[in-house]
Amino acid sequence: MNDLRAAGFDIETRNHAQAILVGDFPEVAADLCEVLSSFSIEAREVIGSGGGQAKSTMRLRDALYDKGWPKHEFVVQTIVDGVEREAISHEIDHIHHAAAGTLALEIEWNNKDPFFDRDLENFQRLHAQSAISLGIIITRGASLQSSLEDIVEWTLRRDGILDVSELEDWGMKERTARQKRMLDAQLEKQVPFARAFARSFVADKYGQATTHWEKLATRVARGVGNPCPLVLIGLPVGVVTDYSAATPE
Repeated sequence: MNDLRAAGFDIETRNHAQAILVGDFPEVAADLCEVLSSFSIEAREVIGSGGGQAKSTMRLRDALYDKGWPKHEFVVQTIVDGVEREAISHEIDHIHHAAAGTLALEIEWNNKDPFFDRDLENFQRLHAQSAISLGIIITRGASLQSSLEDIVEWTLRRDGILDVSELEDWGMKERTARQKRMLDAQLEKQVPFARAFARSFVADKYGQATTHWEKLATRVARGVGNPCPLVLIGLPVGVVTDYSAATPE
């Protein structure tokens, strides 16, 4: 974890999670750090990517699959005198079985922020049933969130983009009427296209109501997910490698 912190990742742990991860699952911890340290995003992908199925997110998922972190559905059943009274399922993006126990991991690149409540509450229930030893959530970190407008503007200027129609090849979906109005409002104020698009696009797609570090940290500070041990990981702006290389601090 210390190597990730040094690389700019936001790392927060709760309920002795770091001691559990490093002490009981050292090989798994090393694999996780390796996957995250090598993960990268192109600036174009910030604009053209989808939500949970973004190309960048799928690369991260595939890297975890390769390290033995498959998707899994836990089913918790209540049986009274041989009769099933209740069955609740919890689908988890990634789990890792090891001799010391089972780890659960969710990636929230860009969902609505109530998904954090779902993830944390699932971890809480599964931990209470001794089904998992700890839960891990990966999301956009504080430095990445605060840099998104600059990343988008820099990318458009670099590639000479002067109109939304030129972004279709990047995988951008057709803009809604509301999104078009947001951009037009900026352009009417004589804001240059790259800055106008960056402001309206980030506010709409990556706004405060989406999954990012501040929203996650606030929930955990309130005790959501307790007493499950938790490892929270925020991806830093440095994962957008072409932008970071061109705009060093």
